[in-house]
Amino acid sequence: MKPIPRRIITGIKNGKSIIEKDAIVSNVSEHFPGLIISDIWSTDSMPVKLEEEKVIENTAFPHTPKKGSYFRYVQIPPDKDLGIVTPKGQPHPLMHQTETLDYIVILSGEIWLIVDEGETLLQAGDIVVQRGTNHAWSNRSDLPCIQLAILLDAEK
Repeated sequence: MKPIPRRIITGIKNGKSIIEKDAIVSNVSEHFPGLIISDIWSTDSMPVKLEEEKVIENTAFPHTPKKGSYFRYVQIPPDKDLGIVTPKGQPHPLMHQTETLDYIVILSGEIWLIVDEGETLLQAGDIVVQRGTNHAWSNRSDLPCIQLAILLDAEK
């Protein structure tokens, strides 16, 4: 699987559907070596304005726009490649909590989803509905894990 995705955007011209853009994503960041994040698309309203494209800056932990969304591509390298070590009884160093409803699909590889009281191994094809919980991702394998995530603004 490619570490940087190709993005195709459709549109309408003269009443006909067209391919407006077809290119490798340019909005890519690498916050840690091998941790590749690309925010593919963003919205800031509901219902969505179809003709609008938002250029957004990648952040490790985004602030999803109010009444909006992020569509995010993430490649997570093995913990050992990032130098991440979690001492017994300690929380994972990348634990975080977002104020979003996230739909996450594991495309390739495997990764552990860690929450305050438990963890589970996810593999390609698995889907997570993450509802604003404290969590971390731990790649204990030897290969990168690629996931797609749709982050929706949420209320608690």
